Amino acid sequence: MSTLPENELDLDKLFLPAWAQGTVATKQYANYEAREERSDRRDDRHGQGGGRPQPRRDQNRPAGGRPGGAGGGPGGGGRPGFGGPSAGGPRREGDRNRPGSQGGRPPRFDQRDQRNERPRQEAPAQPPELNTSFTPEEKGVESLARQIKMSGRAYPLFDIARLILEKPERHSITFTVKKKADGTVAQALFLCALDETLWLAENEAVAHVLRKHFGTFYQAERTATEPPKGTYTFVAQCGLSGAILGPPNHHDYQNQLHKLHAARFARMPFDVFKSNVKIVRDEEVVKKWIEDQSFKTEFVCLNVPEALRLPNRDEVEKHFRATHKEAIIKSVESHTLNGKVARDAKSPEMVRFTRFIWEEQRRFPLQIATTLSQQFARQGLQFFKVNKTVTHVSVARPSYLDLETTPVSETIKRIVDFINATPKATRRKLFEALAPSAVKAAPVVPVAAEGTPVAVEAASAPVVTEPSAEQTAVNADLHWLIHQGHVIEFANGILETAKKPLPKPVKQPKAAKPGANVEAVADAAEVSEAIGGEALPASEPPVAEAVPAAEASAPAEPAAS
Repeated sequence: MSTLPENELDLDKLFLPAWAQGTVATKQYANYEAREERSDRRDDRHGQGGGRPQPRRDQNRPAGGRPGGAGGGPGGGGRPGFGGPSAGGPRREGDRNRPGSQGGRPPRFDQRDQRNERPRQEAPAQPPELNTSFTPEEKGVESLARQIKMSGRAYPLFDIARLILEKPERHSITFTVKKKADGTVAQALFLCALDETLWLAENEAVAHVLRKHFGTFYQAERTATEPPKGTYTFVAQCGLSGAILGPPNHHDYQNQLHKLHAARFARMPFDVFKSNVKIVRDEEVVKKWIEDQSFKTEFVCLNVPEALRLPNRDEVEKHFRATHKEAIIKSVESHTLNGKVARDAKSPEMVRFTRFIWEEQRRFPLQIATTLSQQFARQGLQFFKVNKTVTHVSVARPSYLDLETTPVSETIKRIVDFINATPKATRRKLFEALAPSAVKAAPVVPVAAEGTPVAVEAASAPVVTEPSAEQTAVNADLHWLIHQGHVIEFANGILETAKKPLPKPVKQPKAAKPGANVEAVADAAEVSEAIGGEALPASEPPVAEAVPAAEASAPAEPAAS
């Protein structure tokens, strides 16, 4: 079990296959309870499990009695009003698809279409006009850099970025307002100072404070008052919320009705909301309304120089806006939230927007990869591209080792030759070929019983493996080759040597057209080369090409390595 915090990654474990990571896959349908479900497909007419076909409704009907059939018109067994073209005249082209034109038969009510018809989903709302940027946590990046330096392996930069996006604790999100050409803000951003929540509208922020932090500013007090006069046998109750509105003939009924609609169901048309109000004749419900009307609720203002009592919630909101709003709710142009806090935002609009931008980054995590490349460069790591497409980060850039011109030890030559000659070479294959493991002999246990040898080898004794001198030499030379960039060990354990760079062909200068910007064309070529260019054909071996950190900050679309 890993003891690393949530914002740190264990690269050796995360780049293993799923079966080797030690995570038990939960069964998706473990709690599913089987139940009978009706199938309305046409094939179900033939019964379940290939049984006997079900008879059609009109199977036993006489030929002359079918509407639209022989004698199917009026007087021929047909139903009036459903005869269609077949009942009274020749069939016209296109009548087959018209209602009531199926051979004069009445249009059948298709229950399947009615049951499976889902309400049409509204198009997603336009995302708010805000700039966002994802940033990995500093401590997590430092932990990643230490692991890369210790292991010496090369990891795909975009894969690390996706791992960071998987857990909200590993990154933070910065929200920044956009400004129009005239300098005005396209979408305002409001920050609640009490709980560091972001809001897109000031009214929503005010409602949030009065709902979650009401006791910080106000205290409700109930005092007895005169109960309503008259005899009441029924009251109106909201069928959606259960709120008791009072008798429809009460003087405050319309006020309570509109107030409840504005407070909780403002998005619903008022007529639809009103149609859900029902009349209740239950004595307990009527008694509860009378008791509620027998008390008066007032709100005492707290944290103010002078004691003040407010009669209702409307006056409370006015007082909060005039007294506390400027200090509690502030308009900001930029604010950074932890990924977990951003996902658990109190504003539904902010939650949807955070989900939207997270999915966009998950498809192509350019922002995280760009920041990672800058932070890794400050940690002394290097970058290179495989096949000019997939950016990797490692302890050293690929550097070709020319064995003919560079004096090296015999062990280094054997390592390089083995890797070049063995496809998909790994450390295990390398050690098995160049330095087989030395197995210490099992201990000898003396036996004193008669009829047995004086000494036998203990079958249950553990086999102890110790690194030999050859293994130590191979391991040290491989470590030197990897940290010099002569050998690359990828995240999947494959070893490859740095390839000899191909000589770049000399391009003939083209004649510039009149008025053409030759410098701009050159810049465009440099940009194309920086973002990756074209991938090599599949028949050629992968080539690792070193790139500076500045170019790594704008990596190309990641491809499968």
